[in-house]
Amino acid sequence: MLPGIRTGALIATASMALAGFGVAVGAGTAAADTCSVRSHATKKDASTVGVTHVYDKIASNESVGIGTTVTYTVVVGTTGIGNPYVNTITDFPPRGFGAPVKATITAYHAVGGQQTEAVTPEPNAGGWKVTSTGWFVNSGNPVTLNITYPVPGDLQTGQQVTSGGVGVAGTVGVGAEFPNLTACFTARKPNIGEGALGSMDDNGLGSSDGQLSSTGSIADMLGSVLRSMLGS
Repeated sequence: MLPGIRTGALIATASMALAGFGVAVGAGTAAADTCSVRSHATKKDASTVGVTHVYDKIASNESVGIGTTVTYTVVVGTTGIGNPYVNTITDFPPRGFGAPVKATITAYHAVGGQQTEAVTPEPNAGGWKVTSTGWFVNSGNPVTLNITYPVPGDLQTGQQVTSGGVGVAGTVGVGAEFPNLTACFTARKPNIGEGALGSMDDNGLGSSDGQLSSTGSIADMLGSVLRSMLGS
């Protein structure tokens, strides 16, 4: 019997992760908004056995302090009965960014449901990958990668910074390359104390511009993503 939807676990995931999805292979198209903080994709073809797989990527805020940090959230899920296992997620940061300083995976476990654990990214074809023997995915239990990078100090205030895409590998057709599954933020001057603390956004303190955008807060975006998987 397949693991069921765990509402409490999803709420916990939403509180711990900021999430977003991206570009589709074959059937989907990426969001094309100028400097969009989020992109979304779907994949449904012969390899997925008729099930729709979904992919999101989102930056931690629409504006990020120069010299602080930015976190990208990558979510891989399914809206149907398919139950793939994801064994590799590769994130491609913006050009010129250094190695990530932190990464976590939130995934379903047979004992304990959705759990978050630290992972160590490794270089992979210009990006950074995290691997597993297999993270289980179903319509109520996506796998979520949060990966944090230092923001270079030589960016200009007002500069728009767009990340690279995402690569996924696993079973039942979940694997694909998504070069357009990107997320964009606008560089700004850091707030007082932000340089020493890291990004205030990543530490839950917010920015001078606040956490709201024309599409709602980042947490609201993740909630919308999870609700779409639950079909509500």
